[in-house]
Amino acid sequence: MSPAIPFLLAIGLGLIGWLAARSRAWALRGTGGGRLHSLPGYHGWYVAIWAAVPAILFAILWDALSPALILDRVLASPAAASLPAFGFERDAILAEARSVAAGQASAAFHAGSSALVEPFRAALTYYGTIGIVVTLLLGFIGGGLAFTRLRSQFPARTRVERAVMAILLLASLAAIVTTFGILISLMFETVRFFRIISPADFLFGTHWSPDPMAAPDAVNPKDYGAVPLFWGTTYIGAIIAMAVAIPLGLMSAVYLTQYASPAIRKVMKPLLEILAGVPTVVYGYFAALTVAPAIRDFGHIIGVSSASSESALAAGVVMGIMIIPFVSSMADDSISAVPQAMRDGSLAMGATTSETIRKVLIPAALPGIVAGVMLAVSRAIGETMIVVMAAGATARLSANPFESMTTVTFQIVAMLTGEGSFDHPATLSAFALGMILFLITLTLNFIALRVVKRFREAYE
Repeated sequence: MSPAIPFLLAIGLGLIGWLAARSRAWALRGTGGGRLHSLPGYHGWYVAIWAAVPAILFAILWDALSPALILDRVLASPAAASLPAFGFERDAILAEARSVAAGQASAAFHAGSSALVEPFRAALTYYGTIGIVVTLLLGFIGGGLAFTRLRSQFPARTRVERAVMAILLLASLAAIVTTFGILISLMFETVRFFRIISPADFLFGTHWSPDPMAAPDAVNPKDYGAVPLFWGTTYIGAIIAMAVAIPLGLMSAVYLTQYASPAIRKVMKPLLEILAGVPTVVYGYFAALTVAPAIRDFGHIIGVSSASSESALAAGVVMGIMIIPFVSSMADDSISAVPQAMRDGSLAMGATTSETIRKVLIPAALPGIVAGVMLAVSRAIGETMIVVMAAGATARLSANPFESMTTVTFQIVAMLTGEGSFDHPATLSAFALGMILFLITLTLNFIALRVVKRFREAYE
């Protein structure tokens, strides 16, 4: 039985409630009950909310709880007595039997799975029926109680608007709850890592060479120095990329706001913002196949013998191109928000257009421009695909942009995609790196939002 059936039933009950309540409101209006307090549509939405929302909430809760109940019922059956006590084989047998019982697989290939198909099928039917029955009961009870309250003077509009406000409040809290969830999940694994590796060795060590295959009790803490990773992330994402994105983004914003005609701006601005929609894997291919070889050849021409086909410069340049729209759009909005009186006053005093831009518009729009740059930096240091395909995997403390380097994001991918145990320090180090990266980007976003707030207070 599909888990989507209770949700569809809840939506269907809401639709039935909406139609019935709307008809009831029209009937009250036509039988001399007086002028309705709210439009018939609000009466319909009031009953629909009470019919659908409790049923949907139960369906969500039941969808989360029923798998554990189904598994317990199957394990309590005599057919599960021959299962292994624990381990991968046990999980594989149960997963295969459940897939066959649910119709997701045609046959069981493991001998122990065949005996569990019928218990799984019976449990799925039993708990699926319970979910459907309770969903229907909640829908009918909620919708019926709401329907009995309908009167000509019933404030349905007020109740519906309160319900919508509550939904909007929950939606606004979703981002906050998600942020705290990410923080808590990272924090637990980071604490486990720091119980094995000293925070001082991790945050201030200069040698990064973890071995996922080494025994956990034979790990050398000196191999977990993350300074080269922090340097590579900063060098590629905050130095090279910004050296490309800030001048090009700012100059494009100045041209579009001050020099371009409306027809040119109408064409060029969407074309520029298309860069933000290009998948990062496409940028990675462009960096690996086009930019990196060109930079390597250029390095050999100017006498840099260590120039590599995987270099910090290649990744940083392409990353800078990718985040040009972030800088350009924010600078465009900030310059456009400067009051026209300041621009006209400068021109009236005899300043040229370039002088007005340099001495009036840019200083006035600087808070917004800085906020855009910070948001772009936080985007750049979290980029993964371009670094994976163009920067290399070598953790190196070097200022030579023609050499290969690695970043925090690359190492997170490397540590979590291997075959190491989640109890091994090498795997846990990915969570510690993610925690540091999360705190850095969160801080940059807070600073950017604070700067934007001050900018709006100054010119709104």
